[in-house]
Amino acid sequence: MRQLLLLRHAKSSWDDPSLPDHDRPLNERGRADAVAMGGEMRGLGLAPDIVLVSSARRTIETLALIEPFDDTPVIDTVDTLYLAPARKLLDILHAVPETARSVLVIGHNPGLHNLALALAGPTAMARGGIDALRLAERYPTAALAEFAVATPWWGLAEGNARLVRFVCPRDLPKPVP
Repeated sequence: MRQLLLLRHAKSSWDDPSLPDHDRPLNERGRADAVAMGGEMRGLGLAPDIVLVSSARRTIETLALIEPFDDTPVIDTVDTLYLAPARKLLDILHAVPETARSVLVIGHNPGLHNLALALAGPTAMARGGIDALRLAERYPTAALAEFAVATPWWGLAEGNARLVRFVCPRDLPKPVP
């Protein structure tokens, strides 16, 4: 069984309107949420073999704040993850080496949210459960969806991944500075 982790970047800053979208950093809340999510991921034993991260500054900063991982994953900064739609994200995942047991994707909405909904599939989403209901509602910044994947990466498709959990930063204790 493979594991797919979809993490939306943490909350970014809009303080400098002259910055291009790609170059926006995290704001204070975003930094705190990323640290909290990293702690939660470690507590859950989530240790990816491969991290695919968008080249946007806010995703790179999110990655830096969720580290360290228990093991040292291969980290690949992928320009095409930046604002990628769900179909593009799926294409990128199809190219993951079959030896990878766990993959973490750090990306952007709406593509990440649409991919998560598609992977869970309409039947699972209709069946509900608290995590599915929360995922259907929205995919906030620094939220993490974990999926169990029974197929090879190249066979990943709509409806063939099982949503294991959906963790939002508002549910996590904030680290003490």
